[in-house]
Amino acid sequence: MAPGNAITLVGNITRDPELRFTNTGQATASFGLAVNRRWQNRQTQEWEEAVSFFDVVCWREMAENAAESLTKGSRVIVTGRLDQRSWETPDGDKRSKVEVVADEVGPSIRWATAQVTKNERRGPGDGGPQGGGRGPSTGGSAAPAAEPQGYGYSEEPF
Repeated sequence: MAPGNAITLVGNITRDPELRFTNTGQATASFGLAVNRRWQNRQTQEWEEAVSFFDVVCWREMAENAAESLTKGSRVIVTGRLDQRSWETPDGDKRSKVEVVADEVGPSIRWATAQVTKNERRGPGDGGPQGGGRGPSTGGSAAPAAEPQGYGYSEEPF
């Protein structure tokens, strides 16, 4: 991950992950994440709260695992990077959004327990993780080349 563009979020999933496939067959899953922030107002001594909402995108095997494992309401920890996408609607309007492209997603066990089932490892070339969960092509970092070749920025966000 490039310095200056790393993000870690802890929050609750706002919608079940939606699994899709690009026209080249790469799996992608997206879900919403609500991150709460609480603080005590120094003047009133009352607790106040604000919620921020983020769209999270997972790719390849992590996308399939997310769609199978995560559900609305689950508390998760997401690490990744921010990415801005732009597209044009069928009416010709330009749109853009910033989303979190996940490097890792895991259950938060602060107020819950979790049972993790390890998937079978796959060999090089079939998209599976290697060793520490990263393929040899990433060199231990999530470079922008991590997105599949067929990913079209003209596609509507999901």
